[in-house]
Amino acid sequence: MEYISLNVSTIIFDIGDVLFTWSPETPTSLSPRTIRDIISSPTWGRYECGKLAQEECYQLIASEHGLDSDEVKCAFQHARDSLKPNSDFYAFIRTLKDQHPGLRIFAMSNISGPDYEVLRTKDADWSMFDDIFLSYAAGMRKPNLGFYQHVLRETGSDPRFTAFVDDKAENVLAARSVGLHGIVFDRVETVRQALLQLIGDPVQRATKYLQDHAGRMESVTDTGLVIGDNFSQLLIYELTHQRRLVKLIDYSATGKWNFFRDRPALTTAEFPYDMDTTSIGLTVLEYDPTIANYVMDEMLSYLDEDGIVQTYFDFKRARRDPVVCVNVLCLFHAYDRGEELLRTQSWVLDVLRHRAYLDGTRYYETPECFLFFFSRLLPRIVSYEGGKALRVLLRERLLERVGAPGDALALAMRIIACARVGIKDELDLRQLLPMQLEDGSWGPGSIYKYGSSGVRIGNFGLATALALNAVEEIAGLSTDEGQTELKFEFSSRL
Repeated sequence: MEYISLNVSTIIFDIGDVLFTWSPETPTSLSPRTIRDIISSPTWGRYECGKLAQEECYQLIASEHGLDSDEVKCAFQHARDSLKPNSDFYAFIRTLKDQHPGLRIFAMSNISGPDYEVLRTKDADWSMFDDIFLSYAAGMRKPNLGFYQHVLRETGSDPRFTAFVDDKAENVLAARSVGLHGIVFDRVETVRQALLQLIGDPVQRATKYLQDHAGRMESVTDTGLVIGDNFSQLLIYELTHQRRLVKLIDYSATGKWNFFRDRPALTTAEFPYDMDTTSIGLTVLEYDPTIANYVMDEMLSYLDEDGIVQTYFDFKRARRDPVVCVNVLCLFHAYDRGEELLRTQSWVLDVLRHRAYLDGTRYYETPECFLFFFSRLLPRIVSYEGGKALRVLLRERLLERVGAPGDALALAMRIIACARVGIKDELDLRQLLPMQLEDGSWGPGSIYKYGSSGVRIGNFGLATALALNAVEEIAGLSTDEGQTELKFEFSSRL
């Protein structure tokens, strides 16, 4: 798919305020705003295009702004002296070029001949550029479309595989209008992230992240506290099928799992085993059926007055959560015992039917959590009466969420859930891909939360494993007619 790996082979960088920084502060009466206004003026543009000599430009600027020409000259001399290379960004570009031997790097700048001569005296890595295009030599300046077309023609670049980086939005807009991938240079971290997404393969980068962080992908709260839990580790294992990537406590003797792998955090010192982690553990790992059935028998003793399974193996913690119920149902159906939890099943179907999940649940942060785990349950209840209609209903509910805002973890869950019912959610994939961080990860996102305090918990490893799975699901899914019809039906109701 073109937008999964764009394979950009050419990058064109602006110089001023991108590769070099400078200060408009001068020891003259000219304010920084005046300096910037002058640089944006048509007169300065003529100077940058080589149509005005330097002294003539200073005199015209002084006349237009009611200034002394010597003071203008002094101010711009100080501005030139302040020029210095953005060393860290230069190093990043050099690394990019070294890691991608076929990558071509060009510079494209609005700059006069005299100013460029000063610029070349600065200590910068000029050797990394395959060529440099300057307004004074071309007789054109950005955002003149002819300048972009000139650079594309001279370099033989295909705009579909060319990125353009500039600090001015109007210059980036012009670049995009001729087909380039435009990036506004605002924060260095954002630009680095965007370039890596255009050049690298997101699957390879994510896979490397998971391998490099094997056994160290712990969860973290939105307050910065590291949580050693089993739940995220089980899900990472299910998504990757690589046991060495995760840290788990062996509960094979009892079959019951605790959410916390280490000492409980932000809760009671003695924390009970829970149905949720236990259900995931018993379905993800191989267990003696005798142990699994024994645990399910015990779960049936923790039904509330509505006949709905509770969250904990603890009568003192009477809690109910539809996502937990979905995961318990997944376990029971895996062992052909789903009919023993019909009232629980009926309730989660009502949650789906009436969109009760839209604000998340007690322990799960987003609507996508419920929809994702429900899609995990769906294959196990295909024999359920009305199973075909249930699949259609889940498709409708997922289509209602397509395009909604969300963090990387929520988007990845949505994409995967959509793929499981035959929906190729390319729209959300386009949102997800640019969220990949420089180290190849996504996240941490928010998957679950403390029921009482609302403190949210995310995990870079889990978000990355989900995003990686989402990319691969989309790449392997062909568009089907049912999807198109459902999209039309949904949009026609809006």
